[in-house]
Amino acid sequence: MNLKDENLNEEMTENSSPEMDFEGEEPQVGSDDQKLAYEVADLKDKYLRLYSDFENYRKRTAKERLDLISTASEDVLSDLIPVVDDFERAFKASENEEEVSKVREGNYLIFQKLVKILGSKGLKPMEDLIGKPFDAETQEAITQIPAPSAELKGKVVDVIEKGYVLGDKVVRYAKVVTGA
Repeated sequence: MNLKDENLNEEMTENSSPEMDFEGEEPQVGSDDQKLAYEVADLKDKYLRLYSDFENYRKRTAKERLDLISTASEDVLSDLIPVVDDFERAFKASENEEEVSKVREGNYLIFQKLVKILGSKGLKPMEDLIGKPFDAETQEAITQIPAPSAELKGKVVDVIEKGYVLGDKVVRYAKVVTGA
């Protein structure tokens, strides 16, 4: 090695910082305090990156959830638009119709179409409640009347409004009259 190379080598070692990291190698540090300071700085950097990644994840999932909620009803609404069209046509047709039975039959067909669409989306009516024991989990007692027979005591006597379930979740509680 010549004198020029020795001077250049000395300058490089003097100018290099102990905290510089070359391709994942441990830095050349002199004391334990410097090592600890480097480790603390490294851990802070990792923590900040992890925290930033988590915040980005949280914001992204919140945005996705809002998008999902805003567009979730789109499918149901697009299926219900033809029912609205049917009602509009039925109203126009019933203006000149004198036979009530034809109007009633048309309305019933539209009603069946609506029920079929709601059923395809998972909405099911609560059926056969009369004569069954009152269930506070799925029913709301509107009033209590004297039971017409001894076997209807504590049971549903009449249904004022049907209840509906979506999967296992009650969407609307059945409003019932119970026997006392």
